[in-house]
Amino acid sequence: MTEPQDFADRVALITGGTQGLGFAVADLLRARGASGLLIVGRDVEKGEAAAARLTDDSCRAVFVSADLYTAAGCEAAVAAVDAEFGTCHALVNCAAKTDRAGVWDATPEMWDRMLALNTRAPALLAQGVARIMTREQVDGSIVFIGSVAAHGGTETLLAYATSKMALVAMTKNLAYSLMRHRIRVNLLNPGWMDTPAEDLIQRKWEGATDGWLERAEAEQPMGKLVKPVEIARTIVHLATPDSGMLTGNSIDWDQTIVGVGPGVRPPVELGQLPQDLR
Repeated sequence: MTEPQDFADRVALITGGTQGLGFAVADLLRARGASGLLIVGRDVEKGEAAAARLTDDSCRAVFVSADLYTAAGCEAAVAAVDAEFGTCHALVNCAAKTDRAGVWDATPEMWDRMLALNTRAPALLAQGVARIMTREQVDGSIVFIGSVAAHGGTETLLAYATSKMALVAMTKNLAYSLMRHRIRVNLLNPGWMDTPAEDLIQRKWEGATDGWLERAEAEQPMGKLVKPVEIARTIVHLATPDSGMLTGNSIDWDQTIVGVGPGVRPPVELGQLPQDLR
């Protein structure tokens, strides 16, 4: 299937773009006609390999190693997209810290790093690209990646859930502030996703063993975890002009529904048809 060219001759800055969801977004933007991609990460070898895979005759991808835990790193990422391409039409912030800790073991150091990467970095990146977008007078889009954990999360996600809930307010504030500059801001909240980073998290924090993915997917209402390529299509929709005037929205992308029934996932019995419909 040929992808629509709704991002033709445009440039995007993608954090966390070297693997998983970030790479899937970058790859789809390239297929949609992007002429420039600035992907940000910390692993130089992995980043340069990703940039090489994304570069073709019509798209130039550049990798920048930047420490987004710091203000200087955020400024370096923004400066890099400006220096390499002279403009920016979309920011997609996929970089995040997902360590586990709850009320009894969330240390000050964890809070500092969680909020630095998950909350402050998106804000600083948005400020930086907004300046480029307004200077170049382009119709821009900023897409933050949150989490359904923003609704509260489990007891081990205190700091993470807090950092992601902050993005809801940030999205609305920025969308309101930037609307007359034709810059849209939206937030997508993925649920449990099958990525290399999630495999590491499950093994490190949840004590998971080989086969955990298959076991987890068997318990899901739709029989699988969220796949990066699936959710990337929604992110790219928000990042491109294809989404029109959509702005200021926080969208859950998951197999959970908050506020209905005794649990966020429908019980097995709801998958059974009444006798007269079988």
